[in-house]
Amino acid sequence: MNSSSADWVTPHSHEPNPVVPQGDATIILIANGGARHFALDALRALQYTEIPNCFIASTGHDRTGPFRFGGVTVTDLLAATVPVDAIISHMDFMSADGYGTRLTAPQIGSTPPPLLAYMVDGAPLQRAQGLVRLVVASEIDAALHQVKWLARIEVALFERT
Repeated sequence: MNSSSADWVTPHSHEPNPVVPQGDATIILIANGGARHFALDALRALQYTEIPNCFIASTGHDRTGPFRFGGVTVTDLLAATVPVDAIISHMDFMSADGYGTRLTAPQIGSTPPPLLAYMVDGAPLQRAQGLVRLVVASEIDAALHQVKWLARIEVALFERT
């Protein structure tokens, strides 16, 4: 992971109907020197949270919503995967179509919390909706941090001195 710049991010198409990447909802989480695979069932085994009144807005598209997204908060995922005394620098979230974004520690701890959503309005997300998507409910204008077709998460910890 390149923590000095965001050149690891490859923008994706903002066409209204981009090509939907193939594959399942398995996410690779890289943290603390190891990799762990989270299939949808593994995410569902973690604490479930719903966040109402979420909007989706993206460059070149009208804002849609409100939606009620459900899934696992990023902080609950971290609690299940990194040591309790770890200090998070940032997290990089990458889509199966190559798009990615970075959330800093303050963004990760924001209210409402960022969510790895697999439900919308009480129904499972479909492949075209992302199966699992990062939802940052506090972001209502640009949705640049909202990654659908989530495939990989990299956690950067601060080095202990």
